[in-house]
Amino acid sequence: MSRTISGKAPRPTSGPPPTNDEVIEVLGSVVDPELGADIVSLGMVPSVVVADDGLVTIEIKLTISGCPMRAEIKKEVEDRVELHPGVSKVKITWGEMNSKERSQVMTKARWNARESAAETEVPANCKVLAIASGKGGVGKSSVTVNLAAALASTGLTVGVLDADIWGFSVPRLLGITDRMEAHAVEGPDGEAGKPKIFPNERVVGDGLLKVVSTGFLVDEETALMWRGLMLTKAVEQFLRDVQWGELDYLLIDMPPGTGDVQMGLARMLPSTDLIVVTTPALAAQKVAQRAADMARRSFLKVVGVIENMSAFTCDHGETYALFGSGGGEALAAAIGAPLLGQIPLEPSLAAGNDAGAPVAIDGTGAAADMFRSIAAHIIDEIAPPSKPEDIDMAGCSARLFDSDDAAFAELETAVTVGPR
Repeated sequence: MSRTISGKAPRPTSGPPPTNDEVIEVLGSVVDPELGADIVSLGMVPSVVVADDGLVTIEIKLTISGCPMRAEIKKEVEDRVELHPGVSKVKITWGEMNSKERSQVMTKARWNARESAAETEVPANCKVLAIASGKGGVGKSSVTVNLAAALASTGLTVGVLDADIWGFSVPRLLGITDRMEAHAVEGPDGEAGKPKIFPNERVVGDGLLKVVSTGFLVDEETALMWRGLMLTKAVEQFLRDVQWGELDYLLIDMPPGTGDVQMGLARMLPSTDLIVVTTPALAAQKVAQRAADMARRSFLKVVGVIENMSAFTCDHGETYALFGSGGGEALAAAIGAPLLGQIPLEPSLAAGNDAGAPVAIDGTGAAADMFRSIAAHIIDEIAPPSKPEDIDMAGCSARLFDSDDAAFAELETAVTVGPR
């Protein structure tokens, strides 16, 4: 049910009333502080009526009737519209969006946030892969660490961001116990700039792992009792204030579910690709599908599915599907993404994780081979690494400028030399 609230008392006008288009143009400068976009482009202004006496009636639909930003939006609308000399009074009629309208507004807001992503220290040529799951307990962190190690073992530089702030386990899985340190870095003018956090590093063959985790800031047994906003801010700091340096890949160990951290990462790193981890159980497939849905609602591409804890093969050759079967294939089919691989249950995998020695580095067996196979598939087809020079000149604008330069050069030659 809508409600009408009058603005200030009528005031004398000094010119003709504005047109509807002029009012809408003014309202285009009123930004919803929560959604980060103007109220017109968000579809929050379904109607504007301008009377001959200068009374402007504006209908504004909020996402919820008790929107905490209503007072701020009201003041902005009144202050801006009343600047027009032909406006005698502004009257706002408040309404509430239905579920379909709310969904459309949130989609537009996510797109706008994606297009205006803040600068981070992650290199532009770096391929960002978020390793996600619908729930905890599927071995997502183990997959992240072993996949990062398999990529690094090919000679690449791979970053690992432990974004599972509450349930950090990456330091233990990699056997890294050093604290992260911050140092001043040289600014563009040659002077000491703002201090940056430096990742911990681990050499893997000819490659290098660069690792960032809250586990390097607190003891493993310490419970981080942080709310969602603090978690998001911590991840933002890891992206903005960490001196990542050169990276071929950045793998992000996402927290389970579809909460604040996931939405924050989608906003800050809009070029991220998502890999969803599930178990063979068909029930787990339904939960994992939510992570894929979250990604697509945030305009992220889901590039593959990894099934973890697949069938166990014992020493005498018998195979047992301890956690069911078919979950990975069902999830891949449901979300239209390839099944990148199935990681079997192996004692060596668990032992390597406990010892901080991922099997993908020097291990043998089906699990180690599968991680290496998935890494090769990522490098060759799913997300091939890029060089900085490829990014610099690969954009449409750069190609357009090149074609313009070539066209002008050809025209100049034709004018100078003349027809033959």
